[in-house]
Amino acid sequence: MMFVFHSQIRTVFLLATTFLLAGLVTAQQTPPNPPAKAASAKPTPPPVEEDEVIKIDTDLVPVDITVTDSRGHLVRNLKKEDFKLYEDGAERSIASFNIEKIEGAPRPLAIVFTLDLSGSMTPEEIDRVTDAMREFSRRLADHPAVFALMTFGMRVKTVQSLTGDREKLERAFARLPREPNGMSTHAYDAVDDAVRMLARHAPLTQRHQLIKRAVVVITDGFPVGDTVSPETVIERANAADTSIYVVTMPSYTRLLASTQMTPLPTPLDVSGVVERTGGRSIYANEKDLGPLFRAIAEEVASAYVLGFYPPAENRKDGKFHSIRIEGPAGLTLRQSRAGYQSQKAEGRKQ
Repeated sequence: MMFVFHSQIRTVFLLATTFLLAGLVTAQQTPPNPPAKAASAKPTPPPVEEDEVIKIDTDLVPVDITVTDSRGHLVRNLKKEDFKLYEDGAERSIASFNIEKIEGAPRPLAIVFTLDLSGSMTPEEIDRVTDAMREFSRRLADHPAVFALMTFGMRVKTVQSLTGDREKLERAFARLPREPNGMSTHAYDAVDDAVRMLARHAPLTQRHQLIKRAVVVITDGFPVGDTVSPETVIERANAADTSIYVVTMPSYTRLLASTQMTPLPTPLDVSGVVERTGGRSIYANEKDLGPLFRAIAEEVASAYVLGFYPPAENRKDGKFHSIRIEGPAGLTLRQSRAGYQSQKAEGRKQ
């Protein structure tokens, strides 16, 4: 019986070897596949592909800096040596420095439009804003970008989640005239929802570049009925490295025409959500909103990105640490965050 068993094993071994050798001969005789035809050039995909996402160093703290001259023009020719960075008043070494601008390698973008559909916004204004948002997205067509569209009035609604598909975005714009409005204006709630959408679905980096996250708010300037406070919105926006831009429609100016202040500060301006997130507030007094949105589009895509490593004792103390950036005299600097909140180390005593 043992001899039969060994004979069976030898037979199986010989058969397996025969099949293996036959496969090798066939592989050698088979000509190689012809090279695949080159794929036609396509736009860079939006920054949502997980295999393209590179995890950011969690100890590195990035800060976006927008620099303008005395006439409000963007300044793009500065070097690392032109800046100084301070954490809690102490100067820190700038560990990383990138110039992100429309020329050269385009910066990845993630933008959420939030449109006020409260009763004070006229149909004509909504039509004009829709055209301006189209131009905004077209202006950034060369960038790997994703856009989302939200509306707010009595409640906040996501009309289109983040997408790089221009046809989906266009269909979302086309639905706006049919969206219901309301007498409340939940502006802070809308911005908070937009920031959380970016934090959840827009990665911080793509192809070794930091993605610019921004919320563009189009409103009449009167937040009413919000459940989220401005301070909470600012904290969450800074934590998500998101800048907030506000376009105030002319309906606000008409309602306060008796005042002599120009421009008129809106409650959104006074709240600090723009200033403390490195955004910009623009008043739309012209019939053509295109130039305003073009200016925002250019600024969103143009920034210096500075990064530094906080000292070890600050990284896990659970405290807020301020950041201040200084540049050449005579220039105006706007930074995307006023500081950062460090994570408390696990097991640390209160």
